[in-house]
Amino acid sequence: MLDLQKTKLAVEQAYQQFSQIPGGANADYIPFLANIPGNLAAVAVVTTRGDVVSAGEAQYRFAIESISKVCTLALLLEDWGSEVVQEKIGAEATGMPFNSVMALDLHGGKPLSPLVNAGAIASTSLVKAHSVEERWQRILLMQRQMGSGQIALSAELNESEQSTNSHNRAIAWLLHSAGYMYCDPMEACDVYTRQCSTLLTTVELATMGATLASGGINPLTKERVLKPENTPRILAEMTMEGLYDSSGDWAYTVGLPGKSGVGGGILAVVPGVMGIAAFAPPLDKVGNSVRGQKMVAAVAKILGFNLYKGA
Repeated sequence: MLDLQKTKLAVEQAYQQFSQIPGGANADYIPFLANIPGNLAAVAVVTTRGDVVSAGEAQYRFAIESISKVCTLALLLEDWGSEVVQEKIGAEATGMPFNSVMALDLHGGKPLSPLVNAGAIASTSLVKAHSVEERWQRILLMQRQMGSGQIALSAELNESEQSTNSHNRAIAWLLHSAGYMYCDPMEACDVYTRQCSTLLTTVELATMGATLASGGINPLTKERVLKPENTPRILAEMTMEGLYDSSGDWAYTVGLPGKSGVGGGILAVVPGVMGIAAFAPPLDKVGNSVRGQKMVAAVAKILGFNLYKGA
């Protein structure tokens, strides 16, 4: 049984120790993100029982960015099942940066992972929908069901993203030429950019993790969001590609499925127990929050959670 008092102490200790350490820089290639105050920080835990523990500015709304890929993958698994997703998108680490074009070229145009940009754009195109708006609304609904109904699109962030996404538009056309695009390429890129442009809190991010930890039931709303057989697939993908080029190092040192976003969010999942989330805008060289990684790793270590550790 999880000790709630120990969890509170772990969250507070992680925040006090790592929330203001130096290092990293905001993502500057998206103007909206460049202007977020770099001193912001928060860490939160949501358990499968519905307990919520947080420290810092855990109600500050920040950009979900690449963490949205987890939600779209979840929707895709619900729509099509794991075999179709593995066949059409993939379940392998690319071994290259998250926005790599070379990774596509080396693998015949197949994106390999739904958690890199190419795979995420292909995933967006595969979501069942009859129109661009239906595609977008279904993805937004999944984010809300996994996190909270307060998650919403930021028009300012979306405009900032749409005006700087030429690289992703190129990736969408490459996917189309290789046969791995399942709707109009520019429609897919537009919706993918929107899904990255929603704002959420650190508590809502931890709730997404707790939904995965509980086998698909949101512990705060008590709603079943995902089929239980789909959550292990999501956690496996997070282990392989969740923290970009640092995914292997994260698995080696922390031992939990994780996902990061260039908005400064970090998520880790302890299956059957909790979601752990953190937020701090400055990123390391591969795009992961410097302080967020430290805070999440500290909570996991203090509480003794590592999937690869013996009983």
